[in-house]
Amino acid sequence: MCGIIGYCGHRPAVPVILEGLRRLEYRGYDSAGVAFLQHGELHVVRAQGKLANLEKRLEGQNVFQATSGIGHTRWATHGLPIEKNAHPHTDGAKRLAVIHNGIIENYQEIKNELMAEGCAFASDTDTEVLAHLLARAIDKGLPTDQAMSETLGRVEGAYALAVVSLDTPGVIHAARKSSPLVLGVGVGENFLASDIPAFLPYTRDVVFLEDGEMVRIDAASWRVMDVATLAPIEKEIKHITWDVSAAQKGGFKHFMLKEIFEQPKVIADCLAGRVDVAAGRAVLPELAGLPTPERLFIVACGTSFHAGLWGMYLLEQWAGVPTRVEVASEFRYREPVLQPGDVVLAISQSGETADTLAGMRLARQRGAKVIGLCNVVGSSVARESDVVISTQAGPEISVASTKAMCSQLTVLTLLALCLGEATGKISRQDRIDCLTSLEKLPSVLEAELPRMRERAMDLAKTYSEVSSFLYLGRGPYYPLALEGALKLKEISYIHAEGYAAGEMKHGPIALIDPRFPTFALAPMDELFPKVKSNLEEVQARGGKIIALTHPGADMRVDHIWETPKAWGPLSTFLMLPALQMFAYEMADYLGKDVDQPRNLAKSVTVE
Repeated sequence: MCGIIGYCGHRPAVPVILEGLRRLEYRGYDSAGVAFLQHGELHVVRAQGKLANLEKRLEGQNVFQATSGIGHTRWATHGLPIEKNAHPHTDGAKRLAVIHNGIIENYQEIKNELMAEGCAFASDTDTEVLAHLLARAIDKGLPTDQAMSETLGRVEGAYALAVVSLDTPGVIHAARKSSPLVLGVGVGENFLASDIPAFLPYTRDVVFLEDGEMVRIDAASWRVMDVATLAPIEKEIKHITWDVSAAQKGGFKHFMLKEIFEQPKVIADCLAGRVDVAAGRAVLPELAGLPTPERLFIVACGTSFHAGLWGMYLLEQWAGVPTRVEVASEFRYREPVLQPGDVVLAISQSGETADTLAGMRLARQRGAKVIGLCNVVGSSVARESDVVISTQAGPEISVASTKAMCSQLTVLTLLALCLGEATGKISRQDRIDCLTSLEKLPSVLEAELPRMRERAMDLAKTYSEVSSFLYLGRGPYYPLALEGALKLKEISYIHAEGYAAGEMKHGPIALIDPRFPTFALAPMDELFPKVKSNLEEVQARGGKIIALTHPGADMRVDHIWETPKAWGPLSTFLMLPALQMFAYEMADYLGKDVDQPRNLAKSVTVE
C-alpha cells in the first residue's frame, strides 16, 4: 500500500529517494513526501497527488548535500488525502521525522493522552502520534533505539516505519510489525524500503525483516535488533536474481500490458523443474512430509480468490479432496470449523495481504497446517506458512493483477495433479495429457497474444460507450467470469458483474436490453450446450453478446472471439489473457490510468 524508502550513503540522498518512490508508485498513493538532514536542520517537503508535485516543491532547493533521508508515498487510511496528512510527520520541535505504513489501532487513545500533556497535532493521521511519542521518550534522555522500543511498546496495530532525527544525523532507525519492510545492503550505502524494486538499481543484496524487529542503518553499517529487548539478531543476506529491468515497462505502454505479454514466460518458469511428463508427475517437493488434506480451505482476496475458486474445480475433480474457497475477510471473523487433517491454502500475490494473513493465523491457532502460495520471496505469507510454494512470476507492478493469477493457476494445476496422484483419483494417462498440454501452452499463448490484442482493440472501440457489462461462465469458467468483470471495473470504471451462467435467470436477466451487453465464456466442453442455451435467453431480450469460444463453435452471436482449444480446463490459460486484454484495451481507449486505477492499491496491507 504506502511506499517507504530510506537511504544512508555517499550519494545525494534526495534523488535516490525520489527514484525509489517512483519505483514504488505501483503500490498506489495519493500524496508523497521526503525528510532529510542538511546543515544541522531537518527538512520536510510534502505534496498532495503524484510525485511530479513533490518534485516541483523541491525545485530550486539545494538538496544535493544531504546523504541520508527518508521518503514516502501515502494511501490514505486516517485523514483526507491532503498535504497536511502526507508523510513524513514530525514532532512539535521538528527534531525528528517519521514515515509509516499500516494502522495504529489505539492512536486516538494515545492522541488524547498526548494532547492532555500539551502536544499540538498538525494532521489527522494516526502516524503523527508516533512522532510525538518518540520525541517524548527522547526528551526523557533515552537514546533513539531505546526510545523506539518504548514507543512501539505502547502502540497496537500494524506498522513499518522509519525515523530520521537531529540527534542521530546520518542514521535511520526502522521497525516492522505486520507490514513489509526490507533492508538493502550496498557498498558504502544501505537502504530501507517496503519493496525490493525501490533500491534494485543499487544492490541486489537484501535482508528480510521479521515482525518485532528493528534495524539501525548508516552509510557503513547495519544492525538488526529485537524491538522489545534490543537484543541483536543475526540475519542472513539474500541475493535477488532478477534485475531492475524486471520492474520497468520494457517498451510497452503500460506495465499491465507488459505483464499480460509476460504470461507465456510465467507459465514456463512456473513449470521449470516441476514436471516429469513421461511419468505423468507434478513435482512439488515443498509438499514432502505433508499428508494429503482430508479437507482443503482456500483463503484469499480479490483476484487470488478467483484463482482459488478455479482451483477448487480441479482439486475436487482430479484429487477428490473436498475444497472450500473462502473470502479471507469473511473467514477471519467467523468461527470456521477446522478439524484434524484439514489444511488451509492461503493465496496472495504480495504475501502481505492483511486479511489473508489474519486468516492464516486463525487457522494455525486452531491447529490446521497452512500452505502459502505467493509470489514474493521473504513475504509474511511465505514466512508464516508451514509449507510455501512460490509462483515465481517475478515482480508485478500494475495494480491490476494479470500474470500473478496466471502463475497461481499454474501452481494450482500442479497441486491438483500432485494430490490426484496421491489419492489415485486421476489416471496416469490424464496426468500425462495434462502435463503435455501445459508444456505446450507457453508457445501457443505467445503466438496468440498479438491476435488477442487486435481483437480486444476492435471490441473495445465497439463497446466503449456502455455503462455496464454482464460476464457469464460455467464450471471452471465461472471464476473467469468473475475475474473478467473485476478487471473491467477496476481499470475502466465500467460497472461489470460476473455470474454463473445458470444463475442469470434468477435475477440478472431483468437487466438485459440492447444497452447492456454480455461477455460469455463458452468453451467447447461438456457444458457448452448449457451456456449456449443461456445466451439464447439473452438474445431473446435484445442483449448484445461477445462469446469467447473455440474454433468451430456453432454459435450465432454478435461477436465471436476464438481462442485455441487446450486439453481439459487448460483452455483457461488462453481465455484469461483475452479477458485481461479486453479490460486493458477498454481502459486505454477511454484514457484511464491503467497501472494506477483510482482508489486502489497493489498490496492491501490493512483491513
